[in-house]
Amino acid sequence: MTVVTRFAPSPTGFLHIGGARTALFNWLYARHTGGKFLLRIEDTDKERSTQEAIAAIMESLSWLELDADEEPLFQSTRAQRHAEVAREMLAAGKAYRCYCSPEELQAMRDAARAEGRPVRYDGTWRDRDPSQAPAGVSPVIRLKAPQEGETKIVDRVQGEVTVANAQLDDLILLRSDGTPTYMLAVVVDDHDMGVTHVIRGDDHMTNAFRQTQIFQAMGWDVPVFAHVPLIHGPDGAKLSKRHGAVGAEAYRDMGFLPEAMRNYLLRLGWGHGDDEIIATGQAIEWFDLDGIGRSPSRFDMAKLTALNLHYMKEADGGRLARLTAPLLAARLDRALDQSEMALLTAAMPSMKERAKTLVELAEQTEFYFHPRPVRPDEKASKVLTPEARAAIAELREELATVAEWSAEALEAVVRGYAERVGLGLGKVAQPLRAALTGRTVSPPVFDVMAVFGRDEALARLQDATVV
Repeated sequence: MTVVTRFAPSPTGFLHIGGARTALFNWLYARHTGGKFLLRIEDTDKERSTQEAIAAIMESLSWLELDADEEPLFQSTRAQRHAEVAREMLAAGKAYRCYCSPEELQAMRDAARAEGRPVRYDGTWRDRDPSQAPAGVSPVIRLKAPQEGETKIVDRVQGEVTVANAQLDDLILLRSDGTPTYMLAVVVDDHDMGVTHVIRGDDHMTNAFRQTQIFQAMGWDVPVFAHVPLIHGPDGAKLSKRHGAVGAEAYRDMGFLPEAMRNYLLRLGWGHGDDEIIATGQAIEWFDLDGIGRSPSRFDMAKLTALNLHYMKEADGGRLARLTAPLLAARLDRALDQSEMALLTAAMPSMKERAKTLVELAEQTEFYFHPRPVRPDEKASKVLTPEARAAIAELREELATVAEWSAEALEAVVRGYAERVGLGLGKVAQPLRAALTGRTVSPPVFDVMAVFGRDEALARLQDATVV
C-alpha cells in the first residue's frame, strides 16, 4: 500500500502555526514512507474563503518548503461529485430525505434542552413514507446512521476510542439547496484522492466518528486516523493571538529560517529520545506516528530563537545574503547592486555568528552600505576624541602599506602599533570601529576592514581624521 497523506486547510485566514505543524507531520510521514503528500483547499465556505487567504497559505507552505506531490485540489470544484455520492446513499437506503422545517428543528432543540437531553435530530423522517412529504418543501438528505452498537476508531495517537451510536444523530449530507456539507465533502474527497492516513488536530476527533460512518455506509476503506494534540501557549491555554504571532508568515517576516521552523514544529509534540536539533533529512528518516505524544505541547519563543541561531550559523553565506538582501533593501530604501551583494556575501562569515534572525542580520550589516562620510552615532562620537582621530591618522599610514589585505595581517599591524604606544588593543580597535562603522558594536574590526576592502576602509579612516 502506498501511503497518501493530505493537508486540508480552510482559506479563511493565515496559516496558523498549528496548521503548519499538521502540514509538516503529513509531509514528513509521506516522505518517510515513500508515499504521497497532497494538498486540498477546503473552500466551500464562500462567505469566509478568500483568494488572499489561499495565497497566504500557499506562500507559507512554500516558505516552509513543504511541497505537495500534485496540484492542489479545490473542494469547491467538486460539489457535483459530493451530491452524486449523497444520491447514491439515498438509492441504497443508507440515507433519507428529511422535510423538517427550521421551526420544527428549533422546537426539537428547545424540547431537548428543557428535558436535559443532548441536542440531536430525533429521526422524525427516518422511516416515514415520502408520500407524507409536505408540498413545496425542498428536503435535506440525512445519513441513516446506525442507532445501536458503537463506532470505534483505532487512532495512531489517541489509541482505541469508541462512541455509542445512540450519541450520534443522522447528520445532514446534502442541504436543501443541494450543496454538500463539510462532513460529506471531506469523506468523498479523501476517498477519491486515495488518502490512506488522516493526520490532523485532535479538535477533529468527534468528526472522525461521523466521517467513519459515512465511509462505512459507502463501503469504502476507512483511512488510518492520527489526531495530534493542539499547541498551547506558554500559559497552557490554547495558542491564540494574545500569545503573540500565530501565523506562519509572521515568523518568516520576523527573520526565522524555514529549516529552523520545521525543526521547532517537529519537536512540538513529536520526539526522538533527547534529540533537539534534527535536520530535515534526519527527520524524514526518523519520523513515525508512534513518536507523537498525547499531551498538548507549549510554544516557546526562546527555544525557537535558539534553534534559529543554530541554523543561522550552519547556513551557507551566499544563501543568507540572498535572504537578508530584501530586508536590508527595505531599511536602506533602495536595492543592492551586484557589488554590494558581493560585499554582503563576504560579510556573512563574521556576521552570522552574531545574529539570531535574518532581521537582526539586516540590522547588523546595514553599516556596510551607509554612504561616506560615516555619521557616527552618539556613543561612537564620544569615542572619536581628537586623540583617537590622531591615532587613526597614524594607523592609516601603516595600514596603507599592508601587502595582503586580510584580517590577520591587519590585526598584526594594529597590535604592533598598540604595543609601541603602550595601549591595550581594545583602546586602539574601538576608535577604528567607530570610524569604520559609526557604531561601538560590530563584528571583529579586522573582519570589517577585510570585508570593506583596502580602498573603502582607508577612505573611511581618512574621513575620520577630518574634524
